[in-house]
Amino acid sequence: MPREGGGLPSGAGERYRDPRLAQKMLERVRSLARKAAERLGRQPAIMEVCGTHTVALSRTGLRAALGDLVELKSGPGCPVCVTDQAELDAMLALARLPQVAVATFGDLIRVPGSFSTLEKERARGAEVLVFYSPADAVTWAKEHPDREVVFLGVGFETTAPAVAASLELAEQLGVPNFYLYSAHKLIPPVMRVLVSEARSRIDAFLLPGHVSTIIGHRAFDFLAREYGLPAAATGFEPLDLLLGLEAVLEQLADGHAEVVNRYPRVVREEGNRRALSLLERYFEPTGASWRGIGRVEGSGLSLRPEFAGRDAARRFPVEVPEPRVPAGCRCGELLRGSIRPPECPLFARRCRPEHPVGPCMVSSEGACAAYYLYEG
Repeated sequence: MPREGGGLPSGAGERYRDPRLAQKMLERVRSLARKAAERLGRQPAIMEVCGTHTVALSRTGLRAALGDLVELKSGPGCPVCVTDQAELDAMLALARLPQVAVATFGDLIRVPGSFSTLEKERARGAEVLVFYSPADAVTWAKEHPDREVVFLGVGFETTAPAVAASLELAEQLGVPNFYLYSAHKLIPPVMRVLVSEARSRIDAFLLPGHVSTIIGHRAFDFLAREYGLPAAATGFEPLDLLLGLEAVLEQLADGHAEVVNRYPRVVREEGNRRALSLLERYFEPTGASWRGIGRVEGSGLSLRPEFAGRDAARRFPVEVPEPRVPAGCRCGELLRGSIRPPECPLFARRCRPEHPVGPCMVSSEGACAAYYLYEG
């Protein structure tokens, strides 16, 4: 699956990887963390709500460098990981239909459903196509009018506009055999759930940089206004991450809360209007089920009624047995920020990247994969 968003302007990345500046910033962040801990009476807990942030914090060594002072929690920021087991089973059932070819991003094909994976179904003869862009799936559908092509839409606000654009392309080209199975998720509603739960101990958020690019950082103002939680939109280079941590730790140390933008070269207040317009034209909010969290109203995207003819769930209704989560897998708790990967009994034992048991070890944005690769 493409990363949840864009990238740096040419040359900008180097400025945000300067090791000398990073060391100075790290010392400042550690100092702020001590002050925040003194005020809170315990170690501050900061959640990153983006799989790319999860990987970046591990890969840069910042999680380890701050581990004695800050609890960095990984949240529901990996789109493949949060896809509910029943949704995965429905996708597998679609792949088994003889007239259907399913199209997907590469991250999804090894994710275990209750009884199989798309990779195994392909080995058994199912037509499972991997594309980097949803538009390529439209092109394939146009070139194969004898096949019914179902694109498996998994992702957040960042991926959904590209899928909406593929629907627009199919409409413009008159491709009748292109459909969408929408399992898209929206980030702000699930964050409300996490902060509303008494068992969640979250003192501040690093906001998802790529999602913020699409919906704008003002979309997260409710965190400070309604819950008194500091938050910072930030990028993915070492100095980006440190700037975001600095912003929220300053607030925790001072005892105030606001949502700030530490990624202004990419994130705007209002977001990306073209992308938001595409989303609004093709989708409407609906309830969605999240792995480990359950159903959250308004956190999913369904096709608007005028595009119901392209809704794969309507065109190809499938029945799936009761979902079954692998015994011992604690991906659900991990996605709530309740545990860290090493606390799962399967981590690095029965569950490894080459033999994943749960989705958090499969996806390149999964917390278990990040810990396994960079923090072993």
